[in-house]
Amino acid sequence: MYRLQHNETIREANRHVVELLSRSEPCWVGVDTALQVIPGMTECTILHAGPPIAFEAMCGAMKGAVAGALIFEGLAASYEEALAVARSGRIAFAPCNDHDAVAPMAGIISASMPVIIVEDKTYRTRAFAPFNEGNGKVLQQGANDPGTILRQRYMRDELAPLLERIVSRMGGLDIKEIIAQSLHMGDECHNRTKAATALFLMKLLPYLLEEEREQAARAADLIRGTDSFFLNFSMAACKAGLDAAHGIAHSTIVTTMSRNGVEFGIKLSGLPKDAWFTGPAQQVIGIYFEGYAPGDGNRDMGDSAIVETMGLGGFAMSAAPAIAQYIGGTAEDAINCSLRMYEITASENSNYTVPADNFRGLPLGIDALQVVGKRVLPIISTAIAHKDPDIGQVGAGISTPPQECFEKAVNEFAKYYGYPSE
Repeated sequence: MYRLQHNETIREANRHVVELLSRSEPCWVGVDTALQVIPGMTECTILHAGPPIAFEAMCGAMKGAVAGALIFEGLAASYEEALAVARSGRIAFAPCNDHDAVAPMAGIISASMPVIIVEDKTYRTRAFAPFNEGNGKVLQQGANDPGTILRQRYMRDELAPLLERIVSRMGGLDIKEIIAQSLHMGDECHNRTKAATALFLMKLLPYLLEEEREQAARAADLIRGTDSFFLNFSMAACKAGLDAAHGIAHSTIVTTMSRNGVEFGIKLSGLPKDAWFTGPAQQVIGIYFEGYAPGDGNRDMGDSAIVETMGLGGFAMSAAPAIAQYIGGTAEDAINCSLRMYEITASENSNYTVPADNFRGLPLGIDALQVVGKRVLPIISTAIAHKDPDIGQVGAGISTPPQECFEKAVNEFAKYYGYPSE
């Protein structure tokens, strides 16, 4: 066991990491199929949210989403057949985060799914994410019914080519600008992306008007009716910036937080990129849709905590007082949640500011040493999926990682750099 404390080497490494993060310039540059652009993707690969997990150990919602992906890919004709294929050994399962990708909730990405491409213009790192399907009964929430598969086919066959044409004509789209503006309009860019989605659609409208009328109308209706459509763009933007800040020797800054519904996993900048530190995923505390209760909800799930890792989402709840309803509290409670996050971060992000706090920069750079020392855990603003497959989202709320993720990471960090044990 190690009792590691900050020293000047660690402080300097952490300062370097937050400087890298603050200079991130994410830009949406394209759309393509996962097989064409995600490193290591194959026709028989399925990427999932969170740290590595075998199919049999997956929660019900993730198994349901895997089945939906296999049906979508034509590798199975029914839910039962999809389960057999998943167990056959033919499918390679891997974390999205280990392949430069992120996806919400179950986090499933299969070979022919369309993905958005976000490039950090400062560092040339790229990150990938599927389109957001919205709330309710969708594949990312564990659904695999015919309507869910039909929506995936529409996104692949019509929406993706249309948006690729548009982003090409635009010459790319500045994601950082939209995030910054939406924070001043009541978003926190995770559980609430209403303003960001509206701003995104406004950027697209002149180009949509140049497209075939019926296709443009369908795309506009889908985006307009999906408040969370921009979420996946903000996730990919955060992933591209955080990947650029990984690999800084002696840094204790967290560069990944993700969960698969069974385990929660983190990574540290100063440790190898394939090193995950895990603990049990927690129950989400929140508000359930009518007809559902806490016993129906799956434990915390999704790659979307990458947003909090960059200081948005739960760290920016002071920018989105409407989120307070998900924690059964007041706008003041939302502000206090954000204020606590300054206790465990190395700096502030002047690119992303909050009017309610006199335009103070959001907390930036989760420091695992401070999390362990102060026993203050990161706050994550998230959706809640049903614990069973093919039902979908049943609520929303907040969660935290387990403390042991950070304790394991700090212990390994001390061992890796040769600090003496107690």
